[in-house]
Amino acid sequence: MTLITHARRPLARKSTAMTLAPLGPDQFEGYASLFGVRDGGGDVVAPGAFAASLRRRGAANVRLLYQHFAHSPIGVWEEIAEDRSGLYVRGRLCAEVEQARDVRALLAEGALNGLSIGFRTVRAARNGAGRTLIEIDLFEISIVTFPLLAGSQVTAIGPQGELARSDLAQKLRHTGAKLRAMA
Repeated sequence: MTLITHARRPLARKSTAMTLAPLGPDQFEGYASLFGVRDGGGDVVAPGAFAASLRRRGAANVRLLYQHFAHSPIGVWEEIAEDRSGLYVRGRLCAEVEQARDVRALLAEGALNGLSIGFRTVRAARNGAGRTLIEIDLFEISIVTFPLLAGSQVTAIGPQGELARSDLAQKLRHTGAKLRAMA
């Protein structure tokens, strides 16, 4: 009889038109919002809705929170950009913050992967049972358990902090030794 003691849930995989760049230690990426997709509250975000806010604030002034709690910042956003799919984000968890280490562990296990935006509506149009958000003032993006918008989630995570750096250094030393032995 086979006894399963640990099952690891994989992160969702999404195809994007982004250029691939490796994720560094404690970095993650995903989509905080998707264009043209109705959320649980009936809102649909229009392409370009974040443009003015991102020009005004930049990624550095949008907070990375846990579960929308203002007293729980867990890292920094390094890149926030609109692409044809939605609002692409790349962030880095602060390894010195206990809550961020917990979130990183949950992301790695697939137990947590939702992203959710905190915003003020600047301009919207009614569309039946909901609204089309035309302009949004974005002030925070949170890692959450249950996002209001299905599909707004972390799609990849990088290696973990110092452990990842030492693993990389060890691999480079090992590869260097192999190359010297071949010469």
